[in-house]
Amino acid sequence: MIVIDNTIISDNLLNIRFMCDLSKCKGACCVEGDAGAPLEEEEISIIEDIQDDIKPYMSEKGLEVIEKTGVFDYDSDGNLVTPLINNCECAFVVFESGIAMCAIENAFLDGLIKFQKPISCHLYPVRITKHETYEAVNYHKWQVCSKALECGSEQNVPLYEFLKEPLIRKYGESWFDKLKKDIRK
Repeated sequence: MIVIDNTIISDNLLNIRFMCDLSKCKGACCVEGDAGAPLEEEEISIIEDIQDDIKPYMSEKGLEVIEKTGVFDYDSDGNLVTPLINNCECAFVVFESGIAMCAIENAFLDGLIKFQKPISCHLYPVRITKHETYEAVNYHKWQVCSKALECGSEQNVPLYEFLKEPLIRKYGESWFDKLKKDIRK
């Protein structure tokens, strides 16, 4: 484990090789599972504020869910998550050529909004567990990412490098620099 500021980082971020290959997994992490993507409380108000910009990118079913339940839901543990369509894909999923894409991210990429997508989505397959005095930064192993493990091994991309942008988004450039420095020790 590596400790940086108020985070404890699993060695898996250094040891696991990982690189998403959407052509193979089809964005299954946005479709499968038992709950929506985890949301931070402040993300809810951001999504509520930008929902009119996101709606043109959403599917009809996703729009129905958002109109009925709002932009968030609760999982079985009472944590904030994105709502689901029929207990399956995230309400913000839109399929492009059979691949699950994010309506929020599509609006971001088109320059309509400044919020890329929920940080939990951006960081996946890393999950953050908040504790009283620290956050645990852990790899979440899931079969739907088996092709990403293969691709990461072939390309020799450590998980922390694959997730450089979202890790910096979450914790800052200085934190990421400390991580790289600790890795080189």
